[in-house]
Amino acid sequence: MPASPEVSRRNFLRKAALGTAGAAAPYFVSARALGKEGKLPAGERIQVGLIGCGGMGQANLSACAGQPDVAVTAVCDVWKTRRQQAATHFKVSAKPYHDYREVLARKDVDAVIIATPPHWHCRMAVDACEAGKDIYLQKPMTLHLAESRAVKNAVKKHNRICQIGTQIHASENYRRVVEWIRSGKLGKIGVSRTFNVMNQGPEGIGNAPNCEPSREIDWDQWVGPCPMRAFNPLIVASSYHHCSFMAFSGGWMPGMAPHIIDLPIWALDLGYPSVTYCSGGRYAIKDAGDAPDTQEVVWQYPGFTLTWMMSLLNSFAFDFGRGEPARRLGIYFHGQRGTLFCDYGMHRVVPEGSLLKDSQPPQSTMAPSPGHEREWLNSIKSRQQPSCNPQYHAKIDVPLVLANLSLKLGRSIRFDADTEKIVGDEEASRLSKPEYRAPWKFPDEYL
Repeated sequence: MPASPEVSRRNFLRKAALGTAGAAAPYFVSARALGKEGKLPAGERIQVGLIGCGGMGQANLSACAGQPDVAVTAVCDVWKTRRQQAATHFKVSAKPYHDYREVLARKDVDAVIIATPPHWHCRMAVDACEAGKDIYLQKPMTLHLAESRAVKNAVKKHNRICQIGTQIHASENYRRVVEWIRSGKLGKIGVSRTFNVMNQGPEGIGNAPNCEPSREIDWDQWVGPCPMRAFNPLIVASSYHHCSFMAFSGGWMPGMAPHIIDLPIWALDLGYPSVTYCSGGRYAIKDAGDAPDTQEVVWQYPGFTLTWMMSLLNSFAFDFGRGEPARRLGIYFHGQRGTLFCDYGMHRVVPEGSLLKDSQPPQSTMAPSPGHEREWLNSIKSRQQPSCNPQYHAKIDVPLVLANLSLKLGRSIRFDADTEKIVGDEEASRLSKPEYRAPWKFPDEYL
């Protein structure tokens, strides 16, 4: 069978933000699109601030700013060049800020997009909830189990609307796969295999030396609640480079798996895994980073197994491509009567011979998404949580943070879904809550 066409994640996100399949548009929209000359009076527009002006934050903001009921009122980044660039595009309505707490203190900010590196997500999300702001929180939701619980509980306590930024959830292809799996045509699904692979070569992202940070960036604020370390330009070069530094990103698994394991968790309506085991390490790549170049995870659910494979050493991807190195990903559902395999943009069914009596696609019953960011905006108005709210997304986030903890400890972790706590492992329980660097404090009150 020929390899499926590779789907570019960033292409998908760009098109999803535009709401079209092939139109081109500037990264930022004009002040006219913000509502200054739009249909809605100012009091009826959602006033949005951006915290973290990197590529994904700008894409999320662009998708929101193009809506007639949105005004951009604030942009924030500890990197001066980035915040000034973002502010320039919204100079009619938005003021730039260095400290995110200044954005949260503004009464004319209704909602914030948090698109910082993930080590900041928990503290910022909790602070936003306490400030009465609704939140679009980029994935991964958090990097630690206690952080996952804190975000979920803070959103609930303060009655905030929150959407986690797994935009692929909004795709038509994912909806068709969910319909296939839930139709029962494939029979009992015993295992789903998920993966993301690429080949960075032995040099990885390179070996730039540590150095003094530019005056353009506030390194102390960038590091925030993490332990302080020397500045390295590769850490802040891009989200691609960032995934090589464990403390700030959790590695490539939290970077990509939220999009990928989302599908089996959604389609099979999974809860939390009872057992998590992760193996792997940094076997071949020798660069400035410290994240694993190989990871294999097994999650055990009642009557079902979910697996994850990550490699930075080899990009062979079974039905999804081989040969020339490339970034590839895929998802398999193995059922009694057939296998469905898919990526972001395609899906195919392979029958188990004559056991699959009906190979016709099930009837389409799931309504199309209005767009991941548009769904968030609609939810802000209706006060009904969007599809990827923390209550749902914790079922994706928790398996990932448990997997990284299992890798660190070198053993399986048992988890009680009812209490949402690690079972029978005091060390794992203790390490599941990070120690924040002063003056930042972990929000214990939300545990």
